[in-house]
Amino acid sequence: MLKPFFTYFGGKWRAAPHYPVPTHGHIVEPFAGAAGYSLRYASRNVTLVEKNLKVAGVWRYLMSVRPSEVLSLPLVFDSVDHLSGVAEEARWLIGFWLNKGVSAPCKTPSMWMRQKKHTGSFWGESIRTRIASQVNSIRHWRLIEGDYKDAPDVPATWFIDPPYEKAGINYPSRLQAHDYADLAAWCRARRGQVMVCESEGAAWLPFRFFREIKAMESLNGGKKSREVIWTNYEVMRELFSMVQE
Repeated sequence: MLKPFFTYFGGKWRAAPHYPVPTHGHIVEPFAGAAGYSLRYASRNVTLVEKNLKVAGVWRYLMSVRPSEVLSLPLVFDSVDHLSGVAEEARWLIGFWLNKGVSAPCKTPSMWMRQKKHTGSFWGESIRTRIASQVNSIRHWRLIEGDYKDAPDVPATWFIDPPYEKAGINYPSRLQAHDYADLAAWCRARRGQVMVCESEGAAWLPFRFFREIKAMESLNGGKKSREVIWTNYEVMRELFSMVQE
């Protein structure tokens, strides 16, 4: 199990242990974000698909950077724009640690970070050391920079966590209302173990209530989200029942 390389709006790292354990050696996250589910099973073959330029850039950097290079990243600055000689992708990585659960990297430290009350939750020595100690563990991961439909058509454990139909306006690469019918058909067509995340009220798949979880990692408790889930287990049970009859 690895800890988050960065936090992201709607991330699932804390909630991941409550989702079904992967039954395949290959995990595919077609809306990668911070890959909270895959981090819990990092030794497996993992394919991340990410359309967001900056999120994909951070993963590309993490999959190739040397630990020593991470350890050389600066800790003190006024703005990431002032970090000369630092790769753009590294500045994006640092930017995600300047606030909690954001959907785009920040340029300046948040109020929470400036107060220095939760030093282990923001960019600093402990986070930099953590990332450096983990990068070698994801060398075997694969990144596809593109749309979810660019994911390989293979049997796998599919953890599908798209921008939610209602809350998705917070994502730079959000889906439009008419896109969810196509996404539903695509999810149903995946082979292997399939689980799809959403929030209560979504109806583009026959979701069922899953659990209440914190909407995002927060320093003040945070709001809770009523999460729902669709898996292909229900479909397989229905087919089995029809055959038995």
